[in-house]
Amino acid sequence: MAIFLDETSRIVVSGMTGSEGAKHTRRMLAAGTNVVGGVNPRKAGQTVELAGRELPVFGSVAESMTSAGADVCVLFVPPPFVADAVIEAVDAGIGLAVVITEGVPVRDSARLWAHAVAAGGRTRIIGPNCPGIISPGRSNAGIIPADITGPGRLGLVSKSGTLTYQLMHELRDVGFSTCVGIGGDPIIGTTHIDAVEAFEKDPETDVIVLIGEIGGDAEERAAEFVRANVSKPVVGYVAGFTAPEGKTMGHAGAIVSGSSGTAAAKKAALEAAGIRVGRTPSETAALVREVLG
Repeated sequence: MAIFLDETSRIVVSGMTGSEGAKHTRRMLAAGTNVVGGVNPRKAGQTVELAGRELPVFGSVAESMTSAGADVCVLFVPPPFVADAVIEAVDAGIGLAVVITEGVPVRDSARLWAHAVAAGGRTRIIGPNCPGIISPGRSNAGIIPADITGPGRLGLVSKSGTLTYQLMHELRDVGFSTCVGIGGDPIIGTTHIDAVEAFEKDPETDVIVLIGEIGGDAEERAAEFVRANVSKPVVGYVAGFTAPEGKTMGHAGAIVSGSSGTAAAKKAALEAAGIRVGRTPSETAALVREVLG
């Protein structure tokens, strides 16, 4: 099995007609993903040829759902237009919206998330500022390279796109059920806890890999959730052990204030919940192999 995304997922790409959207749509198609079209209100009714496929362009997510049965939307939309694009997808009732765009204003992320909650939470949002989600060998929604790992029984959830790729590659011989890049912005849709809860319920995920980074308290909250609700082994990694205090590092959410949000504090919280934590990605991969026996 896989969480959130599998071979039955029918994907529409908002922004498919732009350069980034087209490039990554080609990669998704090459990975065997069932892309059913794109969304661009200004080019509705046209078609675009990508990777030998003639894909229709719809005027809205709602139209793509009615005409092509889309149930996942991947968004490559410029930052000023992301909130309205996600809200349209939520109003259409799409099941999953994967927001790749970085640089989305925090107030817009708050607005689109509040709208999704008010709509009853029927749309799962991953991102913004994330690499997306891949269930290797089944489907790939986003920009995660599809050829660096294979299917297996590890579940991975990560704030960092780069570290997602590194752990996928280091554990490629073991393989993954699903890898979820949740993004590192201060306000995101799907959290560590959401993914860990889904992996706990997935009968084909044996070990959960949780990657965090300095800033905020998401990892501490995930540790408490694991302590209270998770029976499967969890292995963690926290990026930022050498980061200087008070300096934003990479992601907008990665800022440390005093001892709050430091890598050491997060490592301690995770270990107190029974999670083995590596100090480097390679050490983390080695811990996963130890857990697997």
